[in-house]
Amino acid sequence: MVGMTLPRRPPKRKPRGQHPHNALTPAFVRTVSRAGRYCDGNGLYLDVRPTGSRGWIQRLTIRGRRTELGLGGFPLVSLKEAREKAFANRKLARDGGDPLADKRRAESTPTFEEAGRQVWNQLRPGWRSPDHAQLWLGSLKRHVFTRNGEMPVSEVTSADVVGILAPMWHDKPPTARKLRQRIRAVMEWAVAMDYRPDNPCDRIGPVLGAQGKVVRHMRALPHGEVASAIRKVRASNARPVVKLAIEFLALTATRSGEVRGAVWREIDGDEAVWIIPAPRTKGNREHRVPLCRRALEILEEARTLRRGSPLVFPSVGGKPLGSTAMSQLLRALEIAAVPHGFRSSFRDWAAEETDHPREVAEEALAHKVRNPIEAAYRRTDLLERRRRLMDDWARYLEGREAGDET
Repeated sequence: MVGMTLPRRPPKRKPRGQHPHNALTPAFVRTVSRAGRYCDGNGLYLDVRPTGSRGWIQRLTIRGRRTELGLGGFPLVSLKEAREKAFANRKLARDGGDPLADKRRAESTPTFEEAGRQVWNQLRPGWRSPDHAQLWLGSLKRHVFTRNGEMPVSEVTSADVVGILAPMWHDKPPTARKLRQRIRAVMEWAVAMDYRPDNPCDRIGPVLGAQGKVVRHMRALPHGEVASAIRKVRASNARPVVKLAIEFLALTATRSGEVRGAVWREIDGDEAVWIIPAPRTKGNREHRVPLCRRALEILEEARTLRRGSPLVFPSVGGKPLGSTAMSQLLRALEIAAVPHGFRSSFRDWAAEETDHPREVAEEALAHKVRNPIEAAYRRTDLLERRRRLMDDWARYLEGREAGDET
């Protein structure tokens, strides 16, 4: 307004004379209206702005540098609270700490959900299976984000973790263990990033108690029932690509993810070999799979269904088959096995019905040699011996004797 002069703000300089101590009163803080900074003592000032708003400022020397910290506005922060904050800051600075850094850290601390997604993004490139990445984040979404997702990661306690895990710890042991590992990974990241001093998962074992160690093997058919199961799959009205994938899986004794992710460039039709690159195998080493006559026939049938996809067994949209596509068909046909179970059926057949050496059967399953000395000296993958083994397995499934070429 014309002719109106706003009050001048006092200069920001240290008061002369004896340092004041608790110089302000609640009544003064509540009623003062003239703009300026009013010293309470020990570096604490009430900052009254020309607009009439008031806030607390603390002048402090932190590691040899003079700085100012905002302690909040009045009346949200009372005189008493401001003095307590100022005292705590002075004590921390005297001991070599940095109240300003602590404040910035507190303001930037992510929530558990933000931290979980950050950890997931960092770990995901190192996982070979997209399914694992989906399951990892999905379990946190279902069990943690909905309950503690908005909580700052620095405030998650051991009691919070126990509250999440306890209901499933004994009823769903595998799920609970995996979830505990994932929560622990998020907390380790928070410790490494200096958002918290410890990991709350370190102290919960005695509280949760021991889990009953019940070994549950994946469902598998006796090897004598695999042939009839394959015939049942062939005769079903399921999608042709799923039927072909299941039979190819059984004939090659490979893993479901390896079959679903197979691409045509991995197939060497001239040599009758499927070369699975190391990043797609569980053992992270290249695995050559000899292909029997029926496996090659399946590949020819699959070529007619490829729809331009580089995948051998693509879904309708050209992407890899879903992780449950084969298991759902087996369940619908009331076949008491999961896709991975065909590997067990093959291994039992090789041990019970053939004279093929154990190391040949183990190599066919891409199992690592456990003896480190033997592993160091083995330089062959026994491909031709495995080819004879897989041909015998194919004949067995077709109801013919080993060595019968007809």
